[in-house]
Amino acid sequence: MGADRELHVLSTLLLLLVQPLVVFSSTPPFACDPINPSTPYYAFCKTTLPIDKRVSDLVSRLNLEEKIPQLGDVAPAIPRLGVPSYKWWSEALHGLSLWGRGIHFNGTIRSATSFPQVILTAASFNPRLWYRIGQAIGMEARAIYNMGQAEGLTFWSPNVNIFRDPRWGRGQETPGEDPMTASKYAVYFVRGLQGDSFRGRRSGQLKASACCKHYTAYDMDNWKGNSRYTFDARVTAQDMEDTYQPPFRSCIKQGRATCVMCSYNRVNGVPTCADYNLLSKTARGLWGFNGYIASDCDAVALIYGADGYAKSAEDSVADVLKAGMDLNCGDYVQKYAGSAVKEGKLSESEINRALHNLFSLRMRLGLFNGSPKQQASGAIFANQICSKEHQDLALEAAQDGIVLLKNTANLLPLARSRVTSLGVIGPNANVGYKLLGNYGGPPCKGITPLGALQTYVGSTRYVAGCDSAACTSSSINDAVQLAKSVDYVIMFMGLDQDQEREDLDRVDLVLPGMQQALISNVAGAAKRPIILVLLSGGPVDITFAKLDGRIGGILWAGYPGEAGGLAIARIIFGEHNPGGRLPVTWYPQEFTRVPMIDMRMRADPASGYPGRTYRFYTGKPVYRFGHGLSYTTYSYEFEAEAVTSIYLNNSQPLQATANSDIPSYNIESIGSDACGKLKLSAAVSVKNHGPIAGKHPVLLFSRWPSLQHGRAVKQLIGFKSVHLEAGESTKVVFSLWPCQQLSRAMGDGTRVLDRGSHFLVVGEKEHEINIVF
Repeated sequence: MGADRELHVLSTLLLLLVQPLVVFSSTPPFACDPINPSTPYYAFCKTTLPIDKRVSDLVSRLNLEEKIPQLGDVAPAIPRLGVPSYKWWSEALHGLSLWGRGIHFNGTIRSATSFPQVILTAASFNPRLWYRIGQAIGMEARAIYNMGQAEGLTFWSPNVNIFRDPRWGRGQETPGEDPMTASKYAVYFVRGLQGDSFRGRRSGQLKASACCKHYTAYDMDNWKGNSRYTFDARVTAQDMEDTYQPPFRSCIKQGRATCVMCSYNRVNGVPTCADYNLLSKTARGLWGFNGYIASDCDAVALIYGADGYAKSAEDSVADVLKAGMDLNCGDYVQKYAGSAVKEGKLSESEINRALHNLFSLRMRLGLFNGSPKQQASGAIFANQICSKEHQDLALEAAQDGIVLLKNTANLLPLARSRVTSLGVIGPNANVGYKLLGNYGGPPCKGITPLGALQTYVGSTRYVAGCDSAACTSSSINDAVQLAKSVDYVIMFMGLDQDQEREDLDRVDLVLPGMQQALISNVAGAAKRPIILVLLSGGPVDITFAKLDGRIGGILWAGYPGEAGGLAIARIIFGEHNPGGRLPVTWYPQEFTRVPMIDMRMRADPASGYPGRTYRFYTGKPVYRFGHGLSYTTYSYEFEAEAVTSIYLNNSQPLQATANSDIPSYNIESIGSDACGKLKLSAAVSVKNHGPIAGKHPVLLFSRWPSLQHGRAVKQLIGFKSVHLEAGESTKVVFSLWPCQQLSRAMGDGTRVLDRGSHFLVVGEKEHEINIVF
């Protein structure tokens, strides 16, 4: 959304440093002011009434000329009813952001906690951490609103699309390529941000509103002349069911998100924002969505303009509102809804439906309950922003997400007492904003990786080596001379927002420009094997570094946020034991032969199509999904009492599926009651065999005996993060429902459960379960 704004984020960030302080009202705008003599007579102001009745009263008081302007992301005030203006668009992907219109950092509050970019946070595989980050961002959102520096509490985050193509510029915003991981991230981040409990209990009003985007099958922005604005994603029912839809389904059903954003692209010929089946039938009807549906910015205009789907502007507006969209990011609906009504293409009742959803959400946020200061959330103020607790959490998240890819001969961690001189080389070592990733905001504080390392080793010298991450020119000789003169060399290479971001997909997977040459030359000149730290959102083909014995350690640090520099230094010097695991497959460069616009997940051997993600990719990855080393070693064993057979006793006749090598039964025919009784527990013993403590994500996969009929190579079905002291062991118990975790999608999108063998997999250990009908 708003791709042109990405170009201005850095300059805006810098301008904040010199902006004059603006004095905002200490009280945010609100409706139903008790000092207004009309307030007691408005039913929409009576907090004792159900919200549906309050909203109905408010909408009934509006004329058409007052209704239509409320359908854009900048909703004007309605002075005669005491309703203030509202700005719907704010961003909080990994902290309060400069993007959008609703938040201002030029008052008393000029910064907010900048957590790691989502792709790195996902690498922790720790739902409790994800929840705490969402919770912290929600607290800071309420605080800046209560301080009068925000004009809304609706945040168009998180991005829970599946990162299925490694070239996607926005993959950094997502929780990765796995549907279950993305689903759980959506649930727990949303619960935290909106103010629900970790288990999903909601008491009182919403703290803020979260929006799961971009619905759906969107992961291509701008690739070789193909634009997200006009792209028609051709998706099979099978891929839709088990890949693209699960994160949105979970976000709505378990996370209870109060917003869904439809994407720019078409899906199977229909723009998502004009697709009644997606918006009304599926999201609202099948999944029980209770909130508002927003368009991506200017998506409605594109349906008539660049996309050419609608025959006129009025048709475009009518199409989206009839489909179930409520709010247009932009002013297109505001411009053309009136003429659409006059032409008979749009009814006022369809506008009322949208307004009902919009005003309901504002009331659920407490914005029609009188002064926010008199409400429970009114006590959240500036001391919540950049608090020590939140900054410590940012450091914890960065440390827990960073992935140790390679550690030959236990080069890492370095012993601080033995490093007398240190050489730091690379374009990503000494520029703080590069740690933030896109959709960032002004951080509370920060230290570059170079600055952090200098606090560990006094004799630390630096050479950039490249002009930028693009590395179109390189000072290789200077870097080589530095490498020859110091005890250890740490290189900070990879990507930045000029290589991958919204509206910018990559065409290559190798390091940009002269980076590989610089790394290899430095590795050849150094006294000892070097340490390579990669900043990137998407995967990089670093096969050369993986195989080069002169490169002893490799860390992937994503975009680690405001505390990233310190987190990297602490890991390098052993103050934190890395435990992150890759949330995406790292593909070889040859994968770029696969067209990015091919949405198929499953491999097609006949045509040479290799499939996508760890679930279906048949090629050899550079690093596999879930890869991640530690400074210690862990072992797994399935408990001896683990279940080996599951019996389904069902008095109803079961309908077997056709064209299958193994008898399979439709989940719907089994029934929810019978499926609910199939719950089982899988217990795994995990032991830390090393000399130091560590956090460790335990990943549980399932696989089938056969890959026929589109079965996945394996499928993640559970994960838990455990902390183990040196020599400590623990038992990790996974609760499983076979109808959910062990079922699979057929070609027509229906889910079936196979009779017979299923294998549970942790590390190299397997446990067979036999399902008997």
